[in-house]
Amino acid sequence: MRYFETIFLEEANDFIAKLEPKLSRKVLYHIDLAEQTNDVSFFKKLQNDIWEFRTGYSGLQIRLLAFWDKICNHRTLVIATHGFFKKSKKTPAKEINKAAILRKEYMKHKKSEGSYG
Repeated sequence: MRYFETIFLEEANDFIAKLEPKLSRKVLYHIDLAEQTNDVSFFKKLQNDIWEFRTGYSGLQIRLLAFWDKICNHRTLVIATHGFFKKSKKTPAKEINKAAILRKEYMKHKKSEGSYG
């Protein structure tokens, strides 16, 4: 059973594609595990509707910012907006703002098209 499905926007896809293979496999493994278990240790709520997928590997802190899109009672999407390497304890405001802007664009497009993703 999957609790949600993850959709990657173009920037998130590009970020993962540019990672070393071991890193991308680890990120995708954590996302897959989170989808199957709904384990909150892989997620952290940052502000309002923005969350981060958290992956650590060999001292690197890899983050994918995301938001939830509950389509209906039976299907929930997590939309990954973009990724970055976290270098301090606090997630940079510019990364959170970028995710919020991408969320707003997604919701606007979804409303005008009737669907997105």
